[in-house]
Amino acid sequence: MDQRPPSSRPSEAQYVDIHEVFPEVDRPADGLMADQKAEKQIKRPARFQGEKRPTVTTIKSLSRQVSLETGFSILKDNNGAERRTLPRSGTSIGRLERDRRKADFSIFKTRSTLNKQNSLLPLKKGENDMDRDYQKNEGCLEEIGDSVNMSVPAGRYFAALRGPELDEVKDYEDILLPKDEKWPFLLRFPIGCFGICLGLSSQAILWHALATSPATRFLHIPPYVNLVLWFLALLTHVLVSTTYVLKCILYFEAVKREYFHPVRVNFFFAPWVVCMFLAIGAPDVIAPKSLHPAIFVAFMTPIFVLELKIYGQWLSGGKRRLSKVANPSSHLSVVGNFVGAILASKVGWNEAAKFFWAIGFAHYLVVFVTLYQRLPTSEALPKELHPVYSMFIAAPSAASIAWVAIYGEFDGISRTCYFIALFLYTSLVVRINFFRGFRFSVAWWSYTFPMTTASVATIKYAEQVPTVISKILTIALSFMSSTMVSVLFISTLLHAFVWHTLFPNDLAIAITKRKHNKGIKKPLKKAYDIRRWTKKSPLSLVSAMTKKNSMSKALFAGKEGEAANNEH
Repeated sequence: MDQRPPSSRPSEAQYVDIHEVFPEVDRPADGLMADQKAEKQIKRPARFQGEKRPTVTTIKSLSRQVSLETGFSILKDNNGAERRTLPRSGTSIGRLERDRRKADFSIFKTRSTLNKQNSLLPLKKGENDMDRDYQKNEGCLEEIGDSVNMSVPAGRYFAALRGPELDEVKDYEDILLPKDEKWPFLLRFPIGCFGICLGLSSQAILWHALATSPATRFLHIPPYVNLVLWFLALLTHVLVSTTYVLKCILYFEAVKREYFHPVRVNFFFAPWVVCMFLAIGAPDVIAPKSLHPAIFVAFMTPIFVLELKIYGQWLSGGKRRLSKVANPSSHLSVVGNFVGAILASKVGWNEAAKFFWAIGFAHYLVVFVTLYQRLPTSEALPKELHPVYSMFIAAPSAASIAWVAIYGEFDGISRTCYFIALFLYTSLVVRINFFRGFRFSVAWWSYTFPMTTASVATIKYAEQVPTVISKILTIALSFMSSTMVSVLFISTLLHAFVWHTLFPNDLAIAITKRKHNKGIKKPLKKAYDIRRWTKKSPLSLVSAMTKKNSMSKALFAGKEGEAANNEH
């Protein structure tokens, strides 16, 4: 049998002919039976209503080729036309039709459907229907449609992703888009970019406190530092917000994926927290002496609506219960209550400030205890230290500042919250060596504002306790916070304009709802898996041996009974 040479194009996989069908020719009547048997062995496409049966003279020479690299199968005719079949699980589902057309990113566009995606395929009449029918038989269309248009459960994110931020796809998982192709910018723009705004706006509050506090008057901080940082934070927030609004308009399906993400859902609080930071830290030359209550209502209402949704899921249980989705970023949803309490006290609504402070403190205790216990279901917590652990400092520091803003003094409750934050801060600083060796991410900006919040709380403490130790602590924490923000600012500029690596492909939003490559064996679970530990414990071994012995005795007794019956 003749072999066709493999494709010479370097970008394609190499194929080898494994079956070839020769064209039909006119033969005598005695060979008609042999021709009919040969025709039965040829795999014919399904006939559709209204389609004419092809005659003997119209059948073309076909050859089936199987890729030795990917396992894909193609059909070739004399004209060189190709049709892909037999898709196999691989690095990404978007690679299945990479040679026919580019990756279709419209599956994440607003109100996109699978029918709209298939209508963009440049196929001939009839061939589109055959491919669609074949893929339905294989189950590809159904799985891809469910993976894109339906919500991904929280457990699926933990199963398919890894890392403390759940932003890296595991090696044995498939994704909906190709990894080796650069995605559109809006798809690569994550909601974690609001962390940049959090870091800069909190720095504006810090330098406003350093310039106006009696405890730091000896530093002679000029007020224009706060003015420059405030305008920089405002400009950054406008740019990031505008870009993400465009993403919501054009790629709403991708935004929904981020909302269902156990870690990124907490960053939906960030835009409104930044707005409240800008209102609190506004320079004196711009902001009036008393803010209008409408500012508090406009910025706190979205946070309250999100809390009703997310806290309700924590309370009611289910697949998104707190013990399942708790991670250090969950503190971000709690901090919004304390920041809102500070803003409410500035507009003169003390009762509203007390209300949100109580809500924030109650949920902070629940989140803190859940994360501190390190439950087996808390898979988002890494074994090594990571900048994400600085989120533990944010809530108690903000609670301390909010209490001072409401009641006007740094009393026992405010000091208790501050000392908790100070202890957690110290426990992380003494392990600074463990923070090295992590890949830079935009989300790291979100972990700078807890350090800034702790610095502001220290300034309030130094005002109440004006000692040398409190002043030294104020300068040290403020210096560390500002240094960290400066380093991240320079790193962000380098990654954005020099190395062009600030926004890599956001693989976390492209995971499938179901696992496609079910044949690949999952790696063993961690050592803290209680069920796996109990299976290997000596007690389970003894129980298994006892059960085996009892079964052997029962089997032996049954055989003796049968032998006695045969003798009778």
